[in-house]
Amino acid sequence: MDPYTGIKRPYFAISPLKRPPTKINFMIDAKKPHLESSNSNPPKLSILERRQMLPVYKVKRKLLEEIDKHTTVILIGETGSGKTTQIPQFIHDVGLEGDKLIGITQPRRVAALTIAQRVAAETNTKLGTLVGYRVRFEDTTSRETKIKFLTDGMLLREALKDENLTAYNVIVLDEAHERTVQTDVLFGIVKKAQQKRTAIGFRSLKVIVMSATMDVDHFSQYWNNAVVLYLEGRTFPVTIHNAQEPQEDYAFSCLVTIFQINKTAPISEDILVFLTGQEEIEALALSIRTIMKDPLFSGPFMRVQPLYASLSTVKQLDVFRSFNDARKVILSTNIAETSVTITGVRYVIDSGMVKTRSHVAGTGMDVLRVQRISQAQAWQRAGRAGREAEGACYRVYTEKEYEKMLKNTVPEIQRCNLSSVVLHLTAININPLTFDFLDRPPTELMKEAMHHLGQLGAVEDDRLTQLGRHMALFPLDPAFSKILLSAANFKCLDEMLSLIAVMSSECVFVSAPNKREEAKVIWEKFYSPCGDHITLLNIFRNYRNVKEKNRKKWCFENFMSARNLEYAEEVRSQLKGVCDRVGLTPSSCDQKLDIVRKCLITGLFSNIAEVQREKHYLTVATKQQVHIHPSSTLWGSLPDCVLYTELVQTGKCYMRNVSRIEPEWLQEVLPSYAKLHPLRVLE
Repeated sequence: MDPYTGIKRPYFAISPLKRPPTKINFMIDAKKPHLESSNSNPPKLSILERRQMLPVYKVKRKLLEEIDKHTTVILIGETGSGKTTQIPQFIHDVGLEGDKLIGITQPRRVAALTIAQRVAAETNTKLGTLVGYRVRFEDTTSRETKIKFLTDGMLLREALKDENLTAYNVIVLDEAHERTVQTDVLFGIVKKAQQKRTAIGFRSLKVIVMSATMDVDHFSQYWNNAVVLYLEGRTFPVTIHNAQEPQEDYAFSCLVTIFQINKTAPISEDILVFLTGQEEIEALALSIRTIMKDPLFSGPFMRVQPLYASLSTVKQLDVFRSFNDARKVILSTNIAETSVTITGVRYVIDSGMVKTRSHVAGTGMDVLRVQRISQAQAWQRAGRAGREAEGACYRVYTEKEYEKMLKNTVPEIQRCNLSSVVLHLTAININPLTFDFLDRPPTELMKEAMHHLGQLGAVEDDRLTQLGRHMALFPLDPAFSKILLSAANFKCLDEMLSLIAVMSSECVFVSAPNKREEAKVIWEKFYSPCGDHITLLNIFRNYRNVKEKNRKKWCFENFMSARNLEYAEEVRSQLKGVCDRVGLTPSSCDQKLDIVRKCLITGLFSNIAEVQREKHYLTVATKQQVHIHPSSTLWGSLPDCVLYTELVQTGKCYMRNVSRIEPEWLQEVLPSYAKLHPLRVLE
């Protein structure tokens, strides 16, 4: 991904370097007592002794008194204070959960999984007994489980079946400051369940809202003026270093800083680098490995470990392994910002950047930007260096640049497509227009979502249809849920499961800068003249036809991402399970792939564009000027009519995942929509 335009390119944006030719000068920020503490070289301690050293352990009795006294508690605890691992155990020790569960939510699956493992170890129990976790594709809980870690999305799906969340007597909403869409929706659903249980005389639901950084007054007011508890102290100090001068290329600056640290730091002290996305991470990883092969390279050997959301769970857990013979360098997105302790990390390198997506109401367009993080995110990142010992954070931006950052991140709920939110709220009999959001999303985004769901047939007179209820069961954008449900009628369910699964993953192509031409030749055997959707289907079909033990070799030989295709296989399995529950009959269209493109129209009918004389396209629904993305197999051609998966504005407004379609197909598949949006080529 180009760090400035955000355009997804077929090759790495960062070229391999022989050696880092420059040095970055940092100055220590001595004005931040925020990260002070004690004892930078702790001796080897037992698990119990480590627990007892945590700041939260020292106030256990007082904390439990407050939790017992109040229905809702807001807890501000600095990173490393032990709140995430210890508070669920404290609650269980005194039996506040009764005969139900303690649910602890995390915005990210890797956090839910690793924290559950840690708590199981601390309680000296097998994972899946007293302590379990539930994330996408995995559920280790059992009848014995009392402490359950799960992602926000998983608790939302449980609320679809049980809006009063009767399986729980205590819910801990951790990392509340992250403010993902699912987190914000979960706040409202848990709050409503809490109120309803009180009204019907059911045992009250205790709620604990936790974070290291949040707008305390805003959260307290939302939770009915809930009591706020401050947990002071952190385990180890972190020294902040800011760049003395602005850096032109943050990714290159991170690369230089890695090698500066590697020259002087002990081999046992690992480095965590925050970047914006998968391609940027893999590009930097390639550069590090290339430099280390240079005869003039000096310093300890470094093992580069990527960490981003679409990695398989096994690959994500690799970053927690320790190595005696090498320094670990973790290249991560903001997935590592919160609740994750990676053993050995003593240095954080903060690029100061994050990739965000904002939806523009009325156009159907998502604006994808790489932009500055907030000050709250900067402190979260810095805190990763002080989890186990004294550490340092190198910010490749100046103090002045930091001061210009927003204090808090703009909530995702105020800048994203709300179709899924509206669908799932409606599915649990909640009116989205009156839902109690912590921060209300713009009205135009809500209205656009309602209109779109009406067009899909999911909502009628503000109520969910039977089709809509089935759509809500899928963990997908409503447009793709509609396509899957329609695939049974088109008799191409097998193909559509594969296509939507692979589109749910990251890019399947692996760019190799020194083998570009070879990769292009190999990829061409999968290309379809029909466009990107059939190309992706061809790739996934070929991948699945290979024996499982030979798949990694096949991916290597074909310059494909084994981890992303493996993830797609997991997604497909889950989606097939939902299709079975809905009662969809398995079917396949074999090589009649025109049927697949026709079926796509059932959900993506508003994503159709026609070519113009000026050699650009106009969207049929909004009359917006758009272009085929350079990564598309159709780039450079000008089909009369195309269908696309999404619009992304970077330099221009681009259509991503594009397929050519026949203009008369819209009339054939959706005659009522075609009447309202006639295609020029048919006039």
